[in-house]
Formats: sequence, structure tokens, C-alpha cells
Amino acid sequence: MRRGWLAAAAAAMALAGALAPSGGAWSKTFVFCSEGSPEGFNPQFYTSGTSFDASSRAVYNRLVEFERGTTKVVPSLAESWTISADGLTYTFTLRRDVKWHATKGFTPSRAFNAEDVAFTFLRQWKTDHPFHAVSGGKYEYFNSMGLGRLLKTVDKPDDYTVRFVLNQPEAPFLADLAMAFASILSAEYGEAMRRAGTPEKVDLEPVGTGPFQLVAYQKDAVIRYRAHPDYFGGRAKLDDLVFAITPDAAVRYAKLRAGECHLMPYPNPADVEQMRKDPALKVDSQEGLNIGYWAFNTEKKPFDDRRVRQALNLAVDKRAIIEAIYLGAGAAATNPIPPTIWSYDAAIKDYPYDPEAARKLLAEAGYANGFETDLWAMPVQRPYNPNARRMAEVIQADLAKVGVKARIVTYEWAEYLKRTKDGEHQTMLMGWTGDNGDPDNFLHTLLGCDAAKDGTNRARWCYKPYDDLVVAAKQTTDVEKRTELYRQAQAIFKQEAPWYTIAHSVQFKPMRKEVVGFKMSPLGGHDFYPVDLQ
Repeated sequence: MRRGWLAAAAAAMALAGALAPSGGAWSKTFVFCSEGSPEGFNPQFYTSGTSFDASSRAVYNRLVEFERGTTKVVPSLAESWTISADGLTYTFTLRRDVKWHATKGFTPSRAFNAEDVAFTFLRQWKTDHPFHAVSGGKYEYFNSMGLGRLLKTVDKPDDYTVRFVLNQPEAPFLADLAMAFASILSAEYGEAMRRAGTPEKVDLEPVGTGPFQLVAYQKDAVIRYRAHPDYFGGRAKLDDLVFAITPDAAVRYAKLRAGECHLMPYPNPADVEQMRKDPALKVDSQEGLNIGYWAFNTEKKPFDDRRVRQALNLAVDKRAIIEAIYLGAGAAATNPIPPTIWSYDAAIKDYPYDPEAARKLLAEAGYANGFETDLWAMPVQRPYNPNARRMAEVIQADLAKVGVKARIVTYEWAEYLKRTKDGEHQTMLMGWTGDNGDPDNFLHTLLGCDAAKDGTNRARWCYKPYDDLVVAAKQTTDVEKRTELYRQAQAIFKQEAPWYTIAHSVQFKPMRKEVVGFKMSPLGGHDFYPVDLQ
């Protein structure tokens, strides 16, 4: 074992109270300097991505997954699938002899099978399911995507066959099943915890079939995983995987230089050039499938008035934000989808920076003297926003020039997400990294009427002419028809202005030179299964 690994492991173990490595003193330990604590460990409940995609990918598998580094759907727990000619029935043949993790108080008696798939989806769908209300019963992805209305039946003809029957065709359905919310949970574990009177342990102490299994978690400090010895894809090259939770990007960088971690996400853009010059480091980069935005809560005055929303689009200097915050690592966003996604309409024009026009629109809407509002800013770095607090200050200064007084508000990340999901804000900074490369994952999941009711639509904007278009686009597999519908929807979005679109950012992943096998994902995730240390 190299000294760099020993130093990294020692630093992470100190954070965790000197936990002993599972593989002994000579185990191969990889330390990931994560930007924050996960909201939780059950992917059915969360959409933020903070530490979460990597945790989810380590522990769980899905029926189908995206090929590493692409958005191509490939088999995972399903060996194969068929889709009926009418697009309504999806039948999956499952992989056999997939072993579950064991955990304290639970030793699995059987391998993964169709009962687990049915448990996973029926729990989210059926309100009378015994686990539906466990841990609060808020299935944000499932509900925001309208899956409750889409599904007609989920059944299991035999132990290794699962069949989904839909009420209408759904073009992105297969890609949706590759998303984290569709990670398969153990029905046997759920029943064991229910009998023990602790059903919530299914969500708090995860049991999966993935390449790593959870060992310990200390909130805001460390998460420890070890390799699953019976993983169906073959044992991981790493023995131990440690998340050293480090919210400050400068501290993450210092740990990376010192060999106390092997990889860090979301560096300060100003540090990237220096990282590239360090002979001990390497920096991977790629254009992000993301959008950073400022959302207006359209259920609250004055943001129920389109003229006010348009005025604020005119009032803020986007070029200044990109220069000051992204430092050359971001491109101005016009539409609610990134230009790398098919159906993007390059003909749509962005609002110019025009404070005088903004003042005129505010006066027309009855706010000649401006108004007061809040401006919520995330407390963490995200792929789409490297410094939300600083961005809020830039926006605040521009708003003051047109008579709008903005009070900056922030909370701890999990609380921020909960409160904005509940609609407590008037305006808020947020963003999104695509889950599956389909326009639906932005245009419907973030802006559709289903999502306005269930949380991912932070603007709480439900506009029927727009919603009709994005719902219709889901129901045809004709890419040309879908493209035309999505272009019409983008034009309506821009006119109605529920967001101020900010930027699409470039993603950077700095790591130690000894890291091999790590591949950046266009979907923003972190997959440590193929990673090794040399």
C-alpha cells in the first residue's frame, strides 16, 4: 500500500473516530472528498445529488443503467427486456444469483428476484402499501414525473420476470428506470425490519446489491463503505471507499494536494489552472448536462404576474454573473435545457440586460416604486453553481438599481431543499443536472404541472398551454414530433419567464495521478466501481 493511501485513510479514519479499515492495514482505501453530507440513503426520496449519487451508485443497482460515460441504457439487474409494439408493456428478464448485502440485524436468505422489483415500485405508487408512508412517504421523482398515473400494473409472472403495463406510451420510460429513484430495494429486508418494529431502517441503513456496502456514517464527517465480496460484476478493485465530507472547496483542494483524498468534486474555478500545473494531480473536464437558474415562486405575489418575472429577467446582468462566478467555466443559458440535449432551440432569444425596460415593466405591473422580496441562496457548491452566495449578492445589487430590495436567505442544505420544496421562498437559486439525457427530464420534471404539486418545480409554475406540450411529447417515440413540441414549449417558457436562466457550467474533476479508471459522467455522477489506485 502506498504512503498516499495510508495518509488519506488515516485522515478519513480520524474524522470517523479512528474506525479500523475493513481489509486490515494493507487494504486499498480510496478517499473521496465530498462536498457535503447526503440528504439520506434511499434514492426514492431525494433529488439534490449532494454526496448522494455516488452513495446510491455504490450501494444499489437498477434494472437498467446508463453505460459509463454515456446516456445509453444497458442491462444491469435485468439481463434483457422487450417492449410491446404499442409501447405499453415492458417485460424484464432478471439476472439470477445476485447477492444482497448483509447488515447488522439482517442476513439475507435469498438472492435478488422479482419480489424486490415489485416492492420497490409498489411502495412508491400505492398509498395502501405497508411501506408507502414509512419515512414520510414523499417520493419526489416518482410523483413529479407523473408515474402514478402512467402505471397501470406492475406484476411478476414468475420469480425472474417483471412486467410493467402503462396507461399510455411513455417515450422516456426505459431511461427513467435507469435513474436513481428506481434503485432496487430488498423486500425481505423490508419485511424483517417491519416485523422488528423498525421499518425506517430500510431507508436509514441501506441494503443493496451494489459493488460497495455501507459500514458506518457520521453526519457531516465521514461515510465508510467496503467492497461487496459477492458483487455479480466481480469484486471492486478498491477494498474501502471513504467519503470525507468537506464542504469548503479550498479545504478539499488542500486535502487533495496533501494526499489526504484522491478525488474532489466542484473545485473553485479560480483554482483549476493551478491544479493543472501540479505534477501530482490531473484534472478531467467536460461540458456539463446542467442548468443553473433563479426561480420565481409564481404562487406568490408579485411573481404571479408575468410582467414582474420578465422585468427581473431584464434587470440582472447575466454576463457579469458568468464573469464573476463561473470565471470562464460557464456559458450563458437561454433555454431551460442545455444546448447539448436534442430539441434545444437555438433560435430563441434571451432577455437583454436592460434596467430601463425593467423599470417600465414594473411600473406597468403596478410596482413603479419597486417591492421587497427574498432571494434564497444555496449553502453548498453544485455542478451548476460554484458560489450561490456570491451570485445572490450580484443579483441583489442589480435588483436595487430598479427599486427591488432583495433579502438574501440561506439554510443548511437539507433544510434549504425541504423549505423550498414546500414553497416557503419567493425567489431562489437552484439548478439541475440531467438524469437521463432526455429533454423530458428538464422540461417536464422541472416545469410540468405534476412537478409543481410535488416539489421539483420550485417555481410552482403550472401553465396548461406549456404542460399540454410536454405531456404530449412524452407520448410519442417520433423524435421529430417530440422535437417540435419541445421547441414550442421552450418558446412559451421564455415568454412566461418562471425562471431567470443563468448558465450551463463546465465540470472539472481534479484527482491524484495515482487514480486510474475514473470516468466522468455526462449526468454528473461519481462511479467508483471501476476505479483503482496505482
